[in-house]
Parts: sequence; structure tokens; C-alpha cells
Amino acid sequence: MLWPPVILSLKLATATTAILLILCWPLAWWLATTRSRFKPAVAAITALPLVLPPSVLGFYLLLLFAPKGPIGGVWNALTGEGGLAFTFIGLLIASCIYSLPFVVQPIQAALENLDRQQVEAAWTLGASRWRTLWHVILPQIRPGLISAIVLGFVHTLGEFGVVLMVGGNIPGQTQVISIAIYEQVEVMDYDAAHILSALLTLSAFVVLAMVYAFLGQSGTSAGFRSVKT
Repeated sequence: MLWPPVILSLKLATATTAILLILCWPLAWWLATTRSRFKPAVAAITALPLVLPPSVLGFYLLLLFAPKGPIGGVWNALTGEGGLAFTFIGLLIASCIYSLPFVVQPIQAALENLDRQQVEAAWTLGASRWRTLWHVILPQIRPGLISAIVLGFVHTLGEFGVVLMVGGNIPGQTQVISIAIYEQVEVMDYDAAHILSALLTLSAFVVLAMVYAFLGQSGTSAGFRSVKT
């Protein structure tokens, strides 16, 4: 069956992107506005998944998620279900860590280019912070947000090394589309590998083409260029 890995990949990418949007907003805001001496260290940690080999990151996460590991042990004590390794939740946490810079950096770049005079003018005119966010800040950083959503989603769809190390290859639970392609190649079922590979390539191309078209119409693609790959 070729569809279960596709459905699981879409589920993982959607959940990862949604979680990262929530987590990355305050982090990106802090990185864009702070003058703290700790900013370089935090920025470096945030960007670390860009330069670390996926196998290295996956190995350390595997140790952390093991039943006797620092995180897996706590999870086991709370739920009695063993560690987080080779589970969908563990896979989700690993994906959030691995895709973190692809969501943080476009939002940070957009916030750094924010016209703060408009924000201050809105506050001066009595607009609440919530109203200012919706009517002043979000319209200005919309290209950056869209870039963050697309990059986080597409990057998660294409993950291999980290998901293989942390999730393994359990059909219906952790076997995402990239792992399924690898498995089909191993058993020399090239037709199935072609179908999955073409589906992944086509979907990534269509999404990226649509976003680049939108960013071109809006006059900026700074959000995409901000990710240092």
C-alpha cells in the first residue's frame, strides 16, 4: 500500500508546521528585537539543524527519547508506554526540532523589516496590541509567514535521516514517504519508488511555484532568501 506513508507524511508535516508557528513566533520576535548578549548563542542553537548531519541530530534525539533517556524516561513515567523513540509523538518532536530554523528565520527576517513607526502610530491612536497585531503587523509580515509555513511543511515532507533514526520504519506509525521510498528501492520495487518520488517531487514543485508567484506579486521573497541552507 502506497497511500499510508503519504497520509502519515501529510499528517506529520501539518502538525509540525502548526506547532512551529506557535513556538517560533515569540522566538522570532525576540531574535528580531532583542539586544541581549545571549542573542548570538540562541541564534546559533536555533540554526544548528541547518549544519548538523541529520544522523547526528537523530542519534542524540534517539538517546534522549529512549525509555531510560532524560525525555523518554519522563514520558515513560507519566504514561507507562515506554520511551518516545519509534513513536509518532517522538517523530513529531524530532521533526519540530529539525525544521525549526526553516520557520524561525523567515519570520525573524520579516519582523526585522517591520515598519515600527506604523506600529507605534497604531498604539498612539489607541489601538490595542491585539488589534495592532492583526491590522498592522501581520499584513506587513505576511510574505514571511507564508514562506515559513511552506518551508516548514515541505522540509518536513522531505525528511529522511532524522525520521529514520528516531522513528524507524514501522508501517502505519512512523513510515513516512521518504522512508517508504528507501524501502521500495531496497526491495527493488522501482515502480513504487518512482510513484512515491514523483508524487513528492511534483507536490513540492507545485507548492513552491505557487508561493514564489505570490511573493513575486507582493514584491518580496526575503523570507525564502533568509534561510541559510
